[in-house]
Amino acid sequence: MNERVDPVERAFLGVERSVSGQRWQQRLDQAGLNRALAMSQTHGMPELIARVIAGRGVGVADAPAFLDPTLRDLMPDPYTLTDCEKAAERIARAIDRGEHVAIFGDYDVDGASSAALLYRFLWHFGLEATIYIPDRIFEGYGPNPAAINQLIDDGAQLIVTVDCGSTSIDSLAAAAARDIDVVVIDHHQVGHELPIAHALVNPNREDDLSGQGHLCAAGVVFLVLVALHRLMRQRNDPRAASLDLLSLLDLVALATVCDVVPLKGLNRAYVVKGLIAARHMSNPGLAALFVKAGIGGPVTPYHLGFLVGPRINAGGRIGDAALGSRLLTIDDAGKAAEIAAKLDDLNRERQEMEKIMLAEAEAEALAEYGTGEGASVIVTARDKWHPGIVGLIAARLKERFSRPAFAIAFDPSGKGTGSGRSIPGFDMGRMVRAAVDEGILLKGGGHAMAAGLTVERGNLGRVRSFFEEMAGKQVSELVEDQMLDIDGALGASGATFDLIDQLEKAGPYGSGHPQPVFALPFHRILECRYVGTNHIRVSLQAMDGARLEAMAFRAVDTDLGRFLLSSRGDQVHVTGSLSADYWQGSRRIQFRITDAAKAV
Repeated sequence: MNERVDPVERAFLGVERSVSGQRWQQRLDQAGLNRALAMSQTHGMPELIARVIAGRGVGVADAPAFLDPTLRDLMPDPYTLTDCEKAAERIARAIDRGEHVAIFGDYDVDGASSAALLYRFLWHFGLEATIYIPDRIFEGYGPNPAAINQLIDDGAQLIVTVDCGSTSIDSLAAAAARDIDVVVIDHHQVGHELPIAHALVNPNREDDLSGQGHLCAAGVVFLVLVALHRLMRQRNDPRAASLDLLSLLDLVALATVCDVVPLKGLNRAYVVKGLIAARHMSNPGLAALFVKAGIGGPVTPYHLGFLVGPRINAGGRIGDAALGSRLLTIDDAGKAAEIAAKLDDLNRERQEMEKIMLAEAEAEALAEYGTGEGASVIVTARDKWHPGIVGLIAARLKERFSRPAFAIAFDPSGKGTGSGRSIPGFDMGRMVRAAVDEGILLKGGGHAMAAGLTVERGNLGRVRSFFEEMAGKQVSELVEDQMLDIDGALGASGATFDLIDQLEKAGPYGSGHPQPVFALPFHRILECRYVGTNHIRVSLQAMDGARLEAMAFRAVDTDLGRFLLSSRGDQVHVTGSLSADYWQGSRRIQFRITDAAKAV
């Protein structure tokens, strides 16, 4: 007698191993399916939408509030953050006294947005602050004593670090030695030893009980500004009444999406309300970037993360690190257009450099590891690679080989600067810190999904061996057990604008709140062709004759791309996400293919 198998436990559509090596499974277990059904019946929502929401941990009673997140309900009292009151009072004192404030930021989107937020707030109250963004190559991340001393020499009476500073012991000591107050507003992990600072606002410090550790730096800055705004109102400053803090949420949304922090709780409200602000085009710098990026429809998280963010980051990667923050603080539309054009040029230059570096990295990886199946961690290294781009190369290698991957750029002295990206389930930061403890790396750190390192050329072999030994068994098991969670099945005729609109209300999607994945079962590939440099456009037809246009992005020379191109005329199962595409003023339905399997 055959043992019965729970339908929920079976592979979705019977796909035990897809083209990309994944087992397809239903995201919800039986309890989750029951919860989705109850949600649908209680609130009158489509069952597919209820499945999506239930699959992201939302309870039946919480569904209505989840679909309409508000800052009022989700924002904590800023004073629950350790030192937030001290920070707000010190900055308020600077406003009252007309002090010269210097803002020290990071060179990425979160740093630029955080600096711009604080700058715009202070400008409204009559202070023109100085923004200092360090050079990625020559200064590295965070405050350094030379820069701190230069800011003080230039007249800074208060220094506020944003998106950095929590571990800058020596640099902040340099400010303390000259009797200059420093306020740190950050979100990075904090060590046991804290730097000398008038206030250190960081929800990830050990003595912070706010529960807001998932915020990016701009999200923390906004909470400090809420507290500061309240103080200025209490002091009856007439300028407080004319400040619309919500209009600044476009910058918070930009940073939240680009820093890939979990889109839950307050972060989700930040992005939902920030997108509304962004669509008003009230920030000339952002508006100029929207034009340069060719955004034709309403601004979405995709636009922020994949079109706007890379252009701002291009300045920090290969150009002037301060361009991003300068763009986000400017009010002159003409000057904003000039800076946006410069960042657009830098981004194209970055793309060309990335293309060359990626080809070299993939060739090295194939020579060193073959198809990667025998390797646990991919480590590539080259002279003359640009250290500002190695993180992007590592991300592409991780996608190509489904393994944790590093790319390292060596300078003429033999010192390598590297960046790594991990796969879900493997803590890359812990591995890098262990290599530092063993003396194999000069320095390094990070978190589970990404890490940075510095290594001497002579130790590259030891690094490869150490990573392979430490990661081997766990990565092999993770790769072998790759699963793709699927929210539900759709036919081409079910992919409607109404469904897309309802899915958008359940968003925004990103880290911690994944994009819904749908399967299209038994669809025939009518057409399949190359588009652009490495994308594939596919026309799908359901069994009832309905058709749907789909795209497989960056699929050329991948297993997925080869499968699609060789399956013209065949019935297949495909998985992916549903979205609306805007082109020349028209709105079109598009399915983004992420995986596929033979239909049997």
